[in-house]
Amino acid sequence: MSATVELIVDGRDAVGESPVWREAEQALYWTDIPARKLHRWSVATGVVSTWATPQMVGCIAPMALTGQWVAAMEDDVYALTLHDDGRLDSVCLAGVDHAQPGMRFNDGRCDRQGRFWAGTMVQNMGLAAQAGGFYRYSADAGLACVVPDLITPNGMAFSPDGRTMYLSDSHPNVQTIWAFDYDVATATPSNRRVFVDMKPLAGRPDGAAVDTDGCYWICANDAGLLHRFTPAGRLDRSIALPIKKPAMCAFGGAGMDTLFVTSIRPDGIDLSDQPLAGGVFALQPGVCGLAETEFVV
Repeated sequence: MSATVELIVDGRDAVGESPVWREAEQALYWTDIPARKLHRWSVATGVVSTWATPQMVGCIAPMALTGQWVAAMEDDVYALTLHDDGRLDSVCLAGVDHAQPGMRFNDGRCDRQGRFWAGTMVQNMGLAAQAGGFYRYSADAGLACVVPDLITPNGMAFSPDGRTMYLSDSHPNVQTIWAFDYDVATATPSNRRVFVDMKPLAGRPDGAAVDTDGCYWICANDAGLLHRFTPAGRLDRSIALPIKKPAMCAFGGAGMDTLFVTSIRPDGIDLSDQPLAGGVFALQPGVCGLAETEFVV
């Protein structure tokens, strides 16, 4: 399937990640992980605002009521307060004991009940170290590793009813998406099974989103594609993008019918065939998505 893909921000992000649409603001937030930046793009003005973060931020989620953000960074989970003058305040919410040096948080989001999930990884992917995992954080239960033994955790998403949890490992050695039954009362995943084996398909599974039909959209890193899979794990369609390394997608826009995509601008390679790498893109996929659940403080 083809779709008109529009460049909305030529940000040239090193690793653009964790796009989150804020309906009340009609604005998109996202991070550039190695640049230690958090960005906001306003639909009304087209203006991009940027905040410098004290550490690399793997993923963010809005916090209910306070207007702050919960952020999984290098060593801990933080609450971030963004000021209009560009200042940023951070307060540690929970610490993590990484399995080895050189790790940070990566992909994550809140479940439908407002509990925060985020994965950890060894930054040097060449080591293929199975030291990462997905952590669950809530104010009452704290931080706990629930899904261990991952190399590059990605693709966290939840079905519309919240009863299926998806995650992937995007490392070239794995390239697999799993589905779990998810107990919404206890935030406990079970019955892990392969949802999609991406190795025979184009691209590695990166960041994901779920639409109102319950279909799972995944960025196919290295292939310049967005794949949509049905709840049964069948490839429904693929949409080409003008860059090779899409990182994560998120639904937004006034009618939640726009799919935003962040991307990666690799360092030290010829980018003449993808000059827009590192940009943020928008397209109309013909389906609507679900608003991100805010973190319940």
